Amino acid sequence: MTKIDSDSTTPAPLSPTLASEILAAVEAGFESQITFTGELVRRPSLRGQEGTAQDFLFEALKARGYGMDRWTIRVPDIENHPGFSPVKTDYSNAVNVVATHRPRTEKGRSLILNGHVDVVPEGPLDMWSRPPFEPWVEGDWLYGRGSGDMKAGLVANIFALDALRTLGLQPAARVHVQSVVEEECTGNGALACLVRGYEADAAIIPEPEDNKLVRANVGVIWFRVHVRGLPVHVRDAGKGANAIEAAFRLIQALRGLEQSWNDRQGAYRYFEDYEHPINFNVGRIEGGDWASSVPAWCSFDCRIAIYPGVAAREAADEIEACLQEAARNDPFLANNPPSVDFNGFFAEGYVLEEGSEAEATLARAHATSFRGALESFVTPSYLDGRVFVLYGKTPCLVYGPTARSIHGFDERVSLSSLKQVTGTIALFIAEWCGLEPVS
Repeated sequence: MTKIDSDSTTPAPLSPTLASEILAAVEAGFESQITFTGELVRRPSLRGQEGTAQDFLFEALKARGYGMDRWTIRVPDIENHPGFSPVKTDYSNAVNVVATHRPRTEKGRSLILNGHVDVVPEGPLDMWSRPPFEPWVEGDWLYGRGSGDMKAGLVANIFALDALRTLGLQPAARVHVQSVVEEECTGNGALACLVRGYEADAAIIPEPEDNKLVRANVGVIWFRVHVRGLPVHVRDAGKGANAIEAAFRLIQALRGLEQSWNDRQGAYRYFEDYEHPINFNVGRIEGGDWASSVPAWCSFDCRIAIYPGVAAREAADEIEACLQEAARNDPFLANNPPSVDFNGFFAEGYVLEEGSEAEATLARAHATSFRGALESFVTPSYLDGRVFVLYGKTPCLVYGPTARSIHGFDERVSLSSLKQVTGTIALFIAEWCGLEPVS
C-alpha cells in the first residue's frame, strides 16, 4: 500500500508492485465496465431527458456505499455567478448527481472526478449504421450516441475506484464523483456543483481527448439572430424584402468577424500556431411561412469560440457591433435592424498552467499505464474544465480516451484506449489521494 509521511499530506509515488496490481484490477473488471457503459448509452440523455440515465447512475453509486446527493439545478442559485450562461430552457428536469467517498482518516489530497451525462441529438436515424441508443461493439470500438462524448469517460471514473476496492483499498482522501448535465449547451451543470460547495485539490474530466491532456481551451458563445422582412406575394417579390436572404448577408458578416478573430491568434498563448482556432458555426436556421410568400422572418442560431482571457461580454459586444455595421450597410436592414439574443454558452476559455503537482502525478500515472510520455494540446471545443480552473482555482486535468465521430454518426470510443485511461485514473487516485484499507 502507498505509504504516507506522518508529517505530510503528500502521498509517496506508487511502488511498481502496487501499480501493477492496480492495472491488473482494472483489466479484471473491464468486461463489466464495458457492459455498464453500454447500459448507460442505452439510456438516451438528450437535453431535458437525462433523468433516466441519472437515476441509473445514482442507484449504481449508492449501491457502492457512497454518500449521495441529487438535486435539480435552480437558475436563481447560479445566475449571479460570473460563470453562468443565460438560459430560457426549463430546468425542472436538469438534475445533477454527486457521489462522495469519505475516508476513515483524511491523509491525502481531495479529488473531483467529473463527467457529463448529457448528449447531443442523434440526427437522422437512417444515417446511422444501427440505432444510436442500442450500443454495439465491433472490433476495438463501442458504438452509440454518447459512447465517446462522454459516457465512457464518466464510467471510467467509477470503475477506477472499483478497481482499487477489489484490492481492498480506498482513497485516503475525500473524492466526489460528479455526473452533470448541461455540458453540451451551457456548462451550468458543473457550475451548479461548484456553487453547491463541491471543491477539491484537483479535478479530472475524462473527455475524449486521444489519451492527451488539454493545455488550453477556447470559450464559447451561443447566440440567436432575428431578422424581419417585408412579406408580399411572390409575384411582387421585388417590392418585398426576403428575411431569409437578409439573414445570409448577416451570416457573411459574421464570417468576416470569425476571420478577424483568427487573425489575432498570435496574441494568445498556445494558439499562436494553431490552424484556425476560432470556429463560427450556424447550427440551426428557420424562417418564412409559405413557399409563395416572401419570408417575413428568419432566425438563426450560432456558435463562435473566443480565446482564453477574452471576456464573454466583450466578445458579445463585438458580435453585436458586427451585426449593426452589416445592417447599416444594407439598404433594407438599415431601416430594419436585426436583434440578437444570447441564450446558451456564455463561457470563457482557460489555460491549464504548467508545473502543477496534479499534472506531474497524471504524467506518472499515464507513463505507467501507456508506457509512454503524456502529451498535451489545445482544443477549440468547449470543456467544463473552465469552471474548475477559472472559478474553483483548481487544476483540472481534461484527459480521456480516443473516440471518433463525436456529435456525428456512428459515434464510438476505443476500448483499448479506454482501458488504459481507466488505469491512468486509478493510478492517479492512488497516488494523489493516498490509500487506506477499505472501511
